[in-house]
Parts: sequence; structure tokens; C-alpha cells
Amino acid sequence: MNWVQLSLLSAFFAGLVAVLGKLGMKGIDTTLATTARALVMLCTLTVVVFSTGKVDQIAKFSPQSWLYIFLAGLAGAASWLCYFQALKDGDATRVASIDKLSTVVTIALSLIFLGESLNWKVGTGALLIVAGGVLVAL
Repeated sequence: MNWVQLSLLSAFFAGLVAVLGKLGMKGIDTTLATTARALVMLCTLTVVVFSTGKVDQIAKFSPQSWLYIFLAGLAGAASWLCYFQALKDGDATRVASIDKLSTVVTIALSLIFLGESLNWKVGTGALLIVAGGVLVAL
């Protein structure tokens, strides 16, 4: 599969997370629900890594790679803690639309830290994402 197909699958599964997470958190603490989700992910990903024979590649991680992956893990945990609490308190459609503003944050951070370029398509797309997020959230 190419990156576009994988991105579409990612969006589909992210949509499932919102709906299934909302259904599963009735009467449950959101931090505990997020932790349970993370444990399921850990088990699933561990099986995938071992079954594909990629576990030996961990030795190729540089200290810098470890640092950035660790920080990404912290950011992901913070994101999911906030996301599940928002899902518990708000409508899944509204929460997910605001969460997708992360695309705009990614664009801004990619410009600053990765040296990616901003052209009219990316800028217009970012503005439309913001407009769409606001419209759905209202």
C-alpha cells in the first residue's frame, strides 16, 4: 500500500476510535480508559513487531531517535488523555473535528522545525480545515 491508502485507512480507524471510545467510556474514568487502550495497542504492536521479525532493528535506534520517539510518546499520551476526556464530555463529531485541527498545528510545526514549505495549496487547505473545524464544532 502507498502512503495515500495508508492515510485513508488511518483516518477510517481514527474515526472508529472516536465512536468506539465514546461508547466504551460510559461510567468509566477517562484516564483508565486511555490506559486500557494503550495496553491493547502495546500488545497488538508487540505481536506485529515480533511476527514481522523487526524486533532486531531496535539496535539501530540512535540516542537522538530514542529522544524524539520518547517525546512523541509523551505528546501522544497527552493528546489521548485530552481526547478521551473531551469525548466523555462532548459530542464525538465535534470533538473529532476540533482534534483534526492538529493538521494545522502539524503544518505550522513542520514549517518551523522541518523546513517544509508553505504554498498556496497548503495554506488554503489549512484555512479550510480551520473553517471546517469551527463550523462542525459550533
